[in-house]
Amino acid sequence: MKNQHCCSKNNLFASSSFHLMRHSPPNRILLVTIHHMLYPMTVDVLHQVFSPHGFVEKIVTFQKSAGFQALIQYQVQQSAVSARNSLQGRNIYDGCCQLDIQFSNLDELQVNYNNERSRDFTNPNLPSEQKGKSSQQGYGDMYSFQGSGAHAGGFSQMGNAEAIAAAFAGGLPPGISGTNDRCTILVSNLDADRINEDKLFNLCSLYGNIVRIKILRNKPDHALVQMGDGFQAELAVHFLKGATLFEKRLEVNFSKHANITTGPDTHDYSNSNLNRFNRNAAKNYRYCCSPTKMIHLSSLPQDVTEAEIVEHLEEHGPIINSKLFEMNGKQQALVLFEKEEQATEALVCKNATSLGGSTIRISFSQLQSI
Repeated sequence: MKNQHCCSKNNLFASSSFHLMRHSPPNRILLVTIHHMLYPMTVDVLHQVFSPHGFVEKIVTFQKSAGFQALIQYQVQQSAVSARNSLQGRNIYDGCCQLDIQFSNLDELQVNYNNERSRDFTNPNLPSEQKGKSSQQGYGDMYSFQGSGAHAGGFSQMGNAEAIAAAFAGGLPPGISGTNDRCTILVSNLDADRINEDKLFNLCSLYGNIVRIKILRNKPDHALVQMGDGFQAELAVHFLKGATLFEKRLEVNFSKHANITTGPDTHDYSNSNLNRFNRNAAKNYRYCCSPTKMIHLSSLPQDVTEAEIVEHLEEHGPIINSKLFEMNGKQQALVLFEKEEQATEALVCKNATSLGGSTIRISFSQLQSI
């Protein structure tokens, strides 16, 4: 349908109902759900609706069970507040396409492609699609994994959908379908003498929140790991299959079990503050990768030295290089091992351990050198 939207003065929003502010506090990023959507919705239409209230930097759209949704990032928070106050509950077209606007809890949207589904208005030089990617694949494909098991362990699927859209705007990483709905994975060929649930948690929690882990009593080199949702399980399978841990090559596959039942042999991590995807989920999704030789350390004590960090990790293998640096007032470090499996062992054994009175966090870094 042509040009019936809000830029026309004659049929400026038909509905003027307003709702109370819900969920997140004011933010420069809005989460917009469009109800009764009878006409196609594109980035251009959304930009025309929201740009009168301030400079729109980025827009990401996606489809989920709640309907068509979009993330709108303004340059300043006041523009987002103004847009919400003015547009909440109104219709884009006469009698349809009603706007339900909330404040997102995301800090920044990442847009990889400029097309009808996503746009970075600050960077017009982005490609329109991933090379070799079908232009027909949209955000509906990304979120089709969401189903009845989406809230396992109490993790919010709404927030996760936002985070995935922010991290992978325009397309998922090569090899990731986004259509998996199985939350539990089976990890086998483990070193039964050296592995335990906490070490497996340290490795798998790089790819999503962990609900439960169970090492099989009759097969101690096998373990079941229940992730927060199917997308996180797919990331773990994709990035960990074939990784080496304790000199054994891991097999990682989807389990036939939908979830892990609670019991004396099951470790529950659903309320663990070590789960990485409760906060800054979009940022953590962007950092997902296969194991590398380089690890990144954060949550370090302010007075830590490079020598103390090396001493804490060197039992796991020769360290080629290291660097201690400060970012946003916090101490962080990069440590490069000789081999990938040594870095993996250090992460598995030393993540969440105490160094100088602080519980440190370790993840893989995609940097090639220091």
